[in-house]
Amino acid sequence: MAKPPASNVGKDLFLAPKDYVFTSESVSEGHPDKVCDRISDAILDTFLEAEPEARCAVETLATTNRVVLAGEVRGPAFITPEMMVEVARNTIRDIGYEQKGFHWQRVAIKYLIHEQSIDIARGVDAAGNKDEGAGDQGMMFGYACTETPELMPAPIYYAHAILRALRDARHAGTAPYLAPDAKSQVTLQYAGGKPVRAAAIVVSTQHDPHLEQNEVREIVRPFVVDTLPEGWMCDEEHFYVNPTGRFVIGGPEGDTGLTGRKIIVDTYGGAALHGGGAFSGKDPTKVDRSGAYAARYLAKNVVAAGLCEHCTIQLAYAIGVSKPISVYVDTAGTGEIDDAKLGRVLQEIMDLSPRGIRRHLALNRPIYARTAAYGHFGRPPEEDGGFSWERTDLADTLRRTFS
Repeated sequence: MAKPPASNVGKDLFLAPKDYVFTSESVSEGHPDKVCDRISDAILDTFLEAEPEARCAVETLATTNRVVLAGEVRGPAFITPEMMVEVARNTIRDIGYEQKGFHWQRVAIKYLIHEQSIDIARGVDAAGNKDEGAGDQGMMFGYACTETPELMPAPIYYAHAILRALRDARHAGTAPYLAPDAKSQVTLQYAGGKPVRAAAIVVSTQHDPHLEQNEVREIVRPFVVDTLPEGWMCDEEHFYVNPTGRFVIGGPEGDTGLTGRKIIVDTYGGAALHGGGAFSGKDPTKVDRSGAYAARYLAKNVVAAGLCEHCTIQLAYAIGVSKPISVYVDTAGTGEIDDAKLGRVLQEIMDLSPRGIRRHLALNRPIYARTAAYGHFGRPPEEDGGFSWERTDLADTLRRTFS
């Protein structure tokens, strides 16, 4: 929140309201932009599986039965354009697209990926006394709060959860009349600064043409009710399912998709700040991605340690420079630790250089395709290293430091 003008001395006039409504949205794996994110990350995983130090920055465009792959890479020569086209095709199949206007077998895929720029490589690569530098300039934000057990803002958490439930049912065959493209929007009522109920729920899901709107509504209803905490369901007037009445044409046939166009869905649903870059298709030397993961990791551990209820962390980098040029911590007045002191301690317990982040979180692994939909944050850490930035293994150290 911006500081008030000096003439406004009534401090309480500028406090955030405690009773309000807040909305976040999510989009499914079959949303056109998420199809592109998933393809870009599947290509990244292919490079990292073959060579952990590979470099990758791949963008995807998708429209009616056509996909374009573009970007720059540096990796093993045996990874051919034909292999990458096959990765893209298999990704579309795994999402579930076998529709007339977008079918994994019939889609035309154009490959326009080239070698990484030597100027970018010069800035990033370690050489002599120079440590590995950031792959770009920019600022990244991480956030955590006590609204959910996963330390995520509640609106985006439940928006993701509704669509994950629908996805699981679709893949399991228990919701056979639903198709891959879907969106959700959750509006929560806050009282005393805490979420207490849903004020409105919106779900739009692609479906078979023989279904009527009311039938889709009743298919969707139990997934929403079972996802929300008991007693949180909104009233019927504010439960919207396919509010246009029909959603048969969807996915890239209905709308063009691009990598990196759902950055607020990917992070905190607008409840916290976002930096200047997207995530998907980028290897972890790109601090747009790894820096945002590190900031979330630190913010989550600060909150998990019980040091505050809300924590925002900003990291900023310059291309080719290894250490962040600034580290900012804001606990929004919910903790008793000085924010500046907390920022200094965090830099002591974690190396925030690109190399340090990659090593601490073990990011040079093929763990990214799974992040492309349903949020990069608030997901459980996995045994193979996926979502390592969701661990809370620094919480005990932070408690001891500030005990």
